[in-house]
Amino acid sequence: MLQFVLRRLIGMIPILFIITIISFLFVHLTPGDPIRIMYGAEIDQETYQTLREREGFNDPLPVQYGRYMKDMLVHGDLGQSYRTRADVSEEVIRRFGYTFVLTILSMFWAILIGVSVGIISATKRNSIWDRAGMVSTITALSIPEFWFGLMLMQIFAVQLGWFPTSGAGTPLHILLPSITLGFGVAATIVRFTRSSVLEVMREDYVRTARAKGQKERVVIWSHVLRNALIPVVTMAGLQFGFLIGGAVVVEQVFAWPGLGSYLIDSILSRDYPVIQALILLFSLQFLVINLLVDISYGFLNPQIRYD
Repeated sequence: MLQFVLRRLIGMIPILFIITIISFLFVHLTPGDPIRIMYGAEIDQETYQTLREREGFNDPLPVQYGRYMKDMLVHGDLGQSYRTRADVSEEVIRRFGYTFVLTILSMFWAILIGVSVGIISATKRNSIWDRAGMVSTITALSIPEFWFGLMLMQIFAVQLGWFPTSGAGTPLHILLPSITLGFGVAATIVRFTRSSVLEVMREDYVRTARAKGQKERVVIWSHVLRNALIPVVTMAGLQFGFLIGGAVVVEQVFAWPGLGSYLIDSILSRDYPVIQALILLFSLQFLVINLLVDISYGFLNPQIRYD
């Protein structure tokens, strides 16, 4: 296990290195002038050239990339925001907590609802419960997240007044955005859980367990779920990574002060250091989640070996 984890961690290094190159080229080749963003469009040409020289924008791109990597690796410095002049590292750390809590709670709703409904649909196949679950799933997949979030806000915040409409500060602030974010993922997990459970229920060892007279509840919990949940965990891990991307929209709708809204503001203002830092952070999160998913296989089924 330890060797497997070390190999995966070492394997992340070249991937992250390639991501830094791509993100650096992406933001520096995108139209937009950072000097005009930082100091305004009214500065004269002489001042403009002086500032470009001082900030290092007249250097070739490889030199700028080398300076960026040196600052990040040697000093842990992700730079300063062009828009606010704030330290990017400090701002990312401050906002990361908001996004992390939001995605964790969203994933909790998604797994709780997705796995429960998926198991019920599979074990009661073709019943009214199964049909209701499938209709709800298709409906959930068809509704855009921003529209669902606006509907929740209109009903539960504006009409009923049970929750605040936007912002952060109390536990009630996070309920509507987390339900919105977990809604679509829950539908995906329902369909995947149902298919996986149905497939395992056709295996010979499940029929043998039933032939021995074991209760259906024991068969499901002891023989079916152990193997059926492995691909579900894989899917849930991938969905967790996509949740971070979905948080960009949901945080904007609910004015949640996380990384998603920070990324949107930074893209609109061509704030290169922030965009680079967030692309790298999102990529690292995705790699770590995939590693945790692979490690979890051994806990679900101890017969799996990490070679």
